[in-house]
Amino acid sequence: MSDAISVIKTTSENPDFVSLIVELDKSLWERYPELKNNYWENNIIELNPNVVVICLGDQAVACGCFKKYDKNTIEIKRMFVSPVARGMGLAKRILLELELWAHELGYTIAVLETLYKQKEAISLYQNVGYVIVDNYEPYVGLENSICMKKQI
Repeated sequence: MSDAISVIKTTSENPDFVSLIVELDKSLWERYPELKNNYWENNIIELNPNVVVICLGDQAVACGCFKKYDKNTIEIKRMFVSPVARGMGLAKRILLELELWAHELGYTIAVLETLYKQKEAISLYQNVGYVIVDNYEPYVGLENSICMKKQI
């Protein structure tokens, strides 16, 4: 995979994004089979105009998106890097692209939720300035969720 990296701003209708989300969901259900029923509704992506896909050559290998949470806040969603492209800094690149895009649209805060076993993700988020906060809706009372926040 020595091909060039390209960053594509797109929507949730992008077929590469849809394929990556299928891969993400499969990996989450394998890692957290006990949570499938509790979390499924929180991971459905309605039409979303704020999606980033990263390709290596012509292969989509990473994605993320955000949606409006309130008038000042976006929620980072569906961050995923395919196993073939891990260790290349792509998750950080997606995150920074999403934050910049949201900032350009006038948002000043980003929040996100991840699961307690996602140690690499939690570390990444902390390294770029996110702090753990009390769980926000719809994650209040879900002890497996870790919620985080950052000024952007």
